[in-house]
Amino acid sequence: MCESNVYIIKNGKEELFIEDVDLMEQKGDEIRVVNLFGEEKSIKAKIRRLSLVDHKIILEPIK
Repeated sequence: MCESNVYIIKNGKEELFIEDVDLMEQKGDEIRVVNLFGEEKSIKAKIRRLSLVDHKIILEPIK
């Protein structure tokens, strides 16, 4: 499986936002993610780091 987990930077630490993400899209200043189970979340953020080998996406909230 090639799904990734999405983390949000909070207080300088990575906090899990959603697991098993299959779809990720930018809509204005928001990022929308959908996982394999149909769970959908959106957050005002930008991509800080993407590691395909580690299946990890790190987002930084936009204030």
